[in-house]
This record gives sequence, structure tokens and C-alpha cells, in this order.
Amino acid sequence: MNKSLRGVSLIAAIMFLALLVNATFNYGFRSKGLNDDPSNLRVTDSQFNTDRGSILASNTPIAQSVAVSGNRFSTQRTYSNGALYAPVTGFYSYIYGRTGLEQSYNSQLSGQDDSQFFSRMIDEATGKNPQGATVQTTINPAVQQAASDALGGRTGAVVAYDYTTGAILGWVTSPSYDPSQLSSVDLPATQTAWQNLVGDPSNPMSDRATQQIYPPGSTFKLVVASAALENGKSAASTVSSPVTLPLPNTNRVLPNAVNCGGSTSTIDHALTVSCNTAFANLGMELGADKIRAQADKFGFESPFTGDFTSATSTFPAQLDASQLAMSSIGQYDVSATPLQMAVVAGALANDGNLMQPYVVSEVRDRNLNVLTKHDPQSRGNAVSKETAASMQNMMVHVVQSGTGTATQIAGQTIGGKTGTAENLPGASDYSWFAGFDKEHHVALSVFLANPNQAGSATGNATVAAKRVFQAVQS
Repeated sequence: MNKSLRGVSLIAAIMFLALLVNATFNYGFRSKGLNDDPSNLRVTDSQFNTDRGSILASNTPIAQSVAVSGNRFSTQRTYSNGALYAPVTGFYSYIYGRTGLEQSYNSQLSGQDDSQFFSRMIDEATGKNPQGATVQTTINPAVQQAASDALGGRTGAVVAYDYTTGAILGWVTSPSYDPSQLSSVDLPATQTAWQNLVGDPSNPMSDRATQQIYPPGSTFKLVVASAALENGKSAASTVSSPVTLPLPNTNRVLPNAVNCGGSTSTIDHALTVSCNTAFANLGMELGADKIRAQADKFGFESPFTGDFTSATSTFPAQLDASQLAMSSIGQYDVSATPLQMAVVAGALANDGNLMQPYVVSEVRDRNLNVLTKHDPQSRGNAVSKETAASMQNMMVHVVQSGTGTATQIAGQTIGGKTGTAENLPGASDYSWFAGFDKEHHVALSVFLANPNQAGSATGNATVAAKRVFQAVQS
């Protein structure tokens, strides 16, 4: 071989090697990004003809692929009890993409994750059809169903979780929708379903549990009371609690829903009976900076992230005295997701330790090998153990003899805080409950946009919370 021919051969060999390396890199390392891109229609066609992995609740499929025929697709995504689990699973649609766990775990469900590289290579070498991994959630079906039943078709949400680990047991929003409508291989029917859903004024695709924020009302008094105890006060400290409180530099007067029992109240009593004027005065005494700092420690101003990302709960900046007074009772521009208020109750029940909420416990391949497993993670201490112990006692008093007596369960230590938040003029007030079951290590939040919605006879948020706690114990 002459010198020039050897040179050409060497260049050809180098180019072939470069192509091989590039193909291997794209297949092995870029596949996750390429497959997660909803605009990649070639991949979309491919994925709709593969055996996508299931999403499970207590080992029962709540999302799975089934074989179909008669069109260009060989499989179709179906959702068991779809409306119940929709905020968890999300949907997987040929036209409208993915949401929920279908999106956040798409690479694993489609079998294209980096952790499945060698499995893919073996499947291709042996001629097996590609198969996605199975995603196991932390959802407890009994708790999920009880939460849905407790809402009774009313607009609202429930979040329940194990406050010692962060594992979400119940995640319900109402009204909801069936994701199967959007995953159909009948594409014209899918388009019609989408148009009906987005045009529905009740917003059934809105996840009110983690993606919407609302004024938390008196449940925010848990944050203010915690700030007071963290800054030198005790449950026995007294605060001015008149029947009405003129708001500084305004013509408005803040009333109480109940008589606070005199000119002063202890923080304990004020929380038990939910005294507005006491907490407005307490908030103005503490100052916005201390309340904001405490709210931040509970997770305000920072979304919960991981296998899902929540909306951000907020405590307003630049408050004057009257705005601070209203913010201290969870009004003005204070806003929170139901998840956030469940986390506040959970951190207090967990001796101050705030655990990161999560909804996926593990991911397994077709051979049941664990690809990923969740390890509980702490976001740090929201309050000291001493403050948490005092807050737990006060929250138990709320249920024993205050505004939360409807949540009582014989033989169980239930603590919590009720809340009523003003809605738009002429609309019903929001109803809240945030609390814990000490024996079963469960904290929850119930939010009802309209507790007296037509046709409902299931009571306010405290009654709904009791039903969920009872499901945890069964």
C-alpha cells in the first residue's frame, strides 16, 4: 500500500470511529434528553408503540399501557380510576404532551433513562420489545379515596403525608378529570376532550393541592405563633385581644368571629379559639421580618421540588402596620398551597424537623431490579424541639376544646388549626384545616373553596379532615 493510500485509509478509519462514538454517545447518553423533548415526533410515534411502564399505588396500576389494534398505534395509555389519581399521574397524550409523573419520570417509563442503557442494548440484541420501568408511588389508595369522598365533589384539595419521611399518602383535587380522555389513540376524540376540559369554567385540570395558592386564613396563625415562641414568648404569654381592633391608619375595624374572653389572652387560648385581634396584635408586635423568616423556614418563598415541583407559597414584602395585622391572620397577600400548610403542621408534629415531600418511592425495571430508590431527606429544622412541643400542645387544645372539635377521634392524639379565609366579595369564605395524627405520623391539609357548595352535606374542612384521619387508622 503506497503512502497516499495509507493516508486515505487512516482518515476513513478515523471518520468511521468518530461516527461510531457519536452514535454511541447519542444512543447511550443523549437519549433521555431527546426522548423527553415533546417536539420530537419521531420519538412520540415510537413511544406510543412501546410497552410504557406502569405507575403504581400500593402495587396496583393506576396508569398502564394496553394493546390496541386497528390504527397505527399498538398500545394506548389507560388510567384506572383516572380522576382520582390525575393530579399524581398527570396525562400522556400524543397531541398535548405529558404532565405529572408521566412527564417527570418519562425517561424511565419509556425505557430510555441512562440507568436502562444496558437493558436496552440486551433487548435489542435479543429481539425483545422495549419495555419501560415501573414507577411505585407512596400513595395509599384508602387515604386517596377517603380524601376524595371527604371533599364530596366540592371545589378543593387534600394533601396527607407521613411527616417523619415526607411520603405523600393522599393527593386529591376536586373537580378533576380522567386522563384517559387525553391519551386516546382516537386523536379527533382527544382534541374534543381537550377543548371541553380547557373550556370548563370549573378548571378540572387545575391541581389545587400543589399548583394553586390561596389565602390560608387562620391556619397561618401556626406560623405566627411559632415565630412568637422562637423569639422568646411562650404559650402562656399574654397579648391584647379586644373584641374589635381598629386597623392602623385605616377606617377598617378587625372583628373576631368569637369572643376572645377579655382584654388579653394567652397565645395558647388565642390559638385555641382563633382570636383574630390577638394574632393581629401579636404580628404587629413581632414585626414582619420575624414572621417572614419563620414562614421561610416552613417553606414559604421556595417551591417544593423533587419528583414534582409545587407552586411557591408567599408572605408579602413591604407591609405597613394594617397590612401586617391582616397578614398575621393569613389574609392580605399571604398565599399558600394546601401542600404548604400540611408541611407546616407536619414539621411541628415532627419536633420541628421539616421533611421534603415526595410521591415516588422507587423505580424498578422489568426484572424487578431497583433502578432508583428514594431516601427521605430533611430540609432542616423549622423550629426548635421546645417550640414544636409547645405548638403540638396548643394544636391539640384546638381540637379538644376550640374551633377544631369536629376532628376529634376517640383514643387518638389529633392536633390542628382551623382556618377561614375571605374570598372575593359575594363569594363564600374558604375553609381550611391543617393538622396531625400523632400516633400514625400523618399530617394533612384540607382546603375547601366553597364548603357550602350546593348539594353538599359533608361539613367543613374539619369534618373532611376527620374522615381522612380515620382512613389512615383503618
